[in-house]
Amino acid sequence: MKVSVVIPNFNGIAFLDSVLGSLEGQTLRDFEVILVDNGSSDGSCSFVAGNYPWVHILELPENFGFCRAVNEGIRAAKAPYVLLLNNDTEAEENFVEEMLEALKRHKNAFSCGARMVQYHDRDKLDDAGNFYCALGWSYARGKGKDIRSYEKEEKIFASCGGAAIYRKKILEQIGLFDEEHFAYLEDIDIGYRARIYGYENWYAPKAVVYHVGSGTSGSRYNQFKTRYSSRNNIYLIYKNMPLLQIILNLPFLVAGFGVKALFFAAKGMGREYLAGIKNGFSISRKGKKVPFTMKHLSNYVKIQIELWVNIFRRFAA
Repeated sequence: MKVSVVIPNFNGIAFLDSVLGSLEGQTLRDFEVILVDNGSSDGSCSFVAGNYPWVHILELPENFGFCRAVNEGIRAAKAPYVLLLNNDTEAEENFVEEMLEALKRHKNAFSCGARMVQYHDRDKLDDAGNFYCALGWSYARGKGKDIRSYEKEEKIFASCGGAAIYRKKILEQIGLFDEEHFAYLEDIDIGYRARIYGYENWYAPKAVVYHVGSGTSGSRYNQFKTRYSSRNNIYLIYKNMPLLQIILNLPFLVAGFGVKALFFAAKGMGREYLAGIKNGFSISRKGKKVPFTMKHLSNYVKIQIELWVNIFRRFAA
């Protein structure tokens, strides 16, 4: 078995026929599919068991969040490559094969992220690689752009966890997804962590999935997502940046968080954004931090330069 496809699900019965049906017709056959259900109450597990008996179902008793769900799937995976796929997606028939081949082409790669296209407007991109900048902003490159954009295979900051393939042996080395995140920015966090260890993340444009977006949370901007995103962003910075790097970036971070606070205030969610920041400082006190070692110093320097460059990429995108 070459690939283990892990699909986290929470009350996603409306999407499961699309994603599982698209996996049923893949050109690569040597893979397994693991559906990890987060305590759904909509009959998701019964539907999958009745219509897709070849899918392995892991049932969790309640909604533990994206990170716990995918970690359970990763631990159960039998293959050396783990492909995470959102439940609100539809994959092209060569998707799994293209993801696997892209990862194999890059020997130092930790992950490869797919070319994500908007499900309801297939002339527009949804994600062509995730990036992070010194303002403390993460962003999906290419979102809303013409489908013919970003057709080159290239390095990215991190892969979007909605459609990404990972080397399981590296996950076991650097640690699985941080369950403190629950959901949001966990893919940036693990991609950042891999970069600290000297690994790469790549964009695989030939691997295409169509993505509904916010299939579980319900909308692009909502109180839950706003609070958890700001919370996790503080935590991400604390975890992955040594103190001197945080101080170096502080003017940018203050400006970035300030702009975001005004943005969400204008949408009537300023209180949720600020509450998330406060909670982010609170969970950072637990002391869970990527340990700094001198052997990784050159990696920190490379990352820092990229954090600055990505500010310009964000506004040029």
